[in-house]
Amino acid sequence: MITFKKQYFILAVLLFIIEVLIALFVHDAIIRPYIGDMLVVILIYCCLKSFFNISVLTAAVSVLIFSFAVETMQYFRIVEVLGLQNNKLAKIIIGTSFAWIDLLVYVLGIAMVLIVEKMLSVKPAPKL
Repeated sequence: MITFKKQYFILAVLLFIIEVLIALFVHDAIIRPYIGDMLVVILIYCCLKSFFNISVLTAAVSVLIFSFAVETMQYFRIVEVLGLQNNKLAKIIIGTSFAWIDLLVYVLGIAMVLIVEKMLSVKPAPKL
C-alpha cells in the first residue's frame, strides 16, 4: 500500500546529499567505495519505506536483493552490453565494476538498518 512517512523521506534526502558529497569530494580507498556503498543501501531502504507501507524485513530483503542484482549486472558488464558505456549517468547509476566485497558491504548496510530499526522499536518497560 502506498503511504508517506516523513521521517524516512527526510533521512533519504539527507543520505542522498551525503552520497553526492562523497561522490564529488571524497577520492579515497575507504569512504567512497565502502562507506558509500553501505550508505546507498540504507538510502534505498529509506526511499522504499518513505512511500510503501511494508515491513522492515520485507523492505530490507528487497533492497538487498536489488543491490545484489545490480552488482550481478556489473559482473556481466550490463552497461557495455546495453551500449551505454559512453553514458556517464548510466555508468554512475548502474556502475561498471563488480567486486565481491561490495556484496558484503551491502549486507553490513542492511544489518545496520535492521539493528537500528530493532532498537527504535523496543519500548521501555513500564515503571512500577
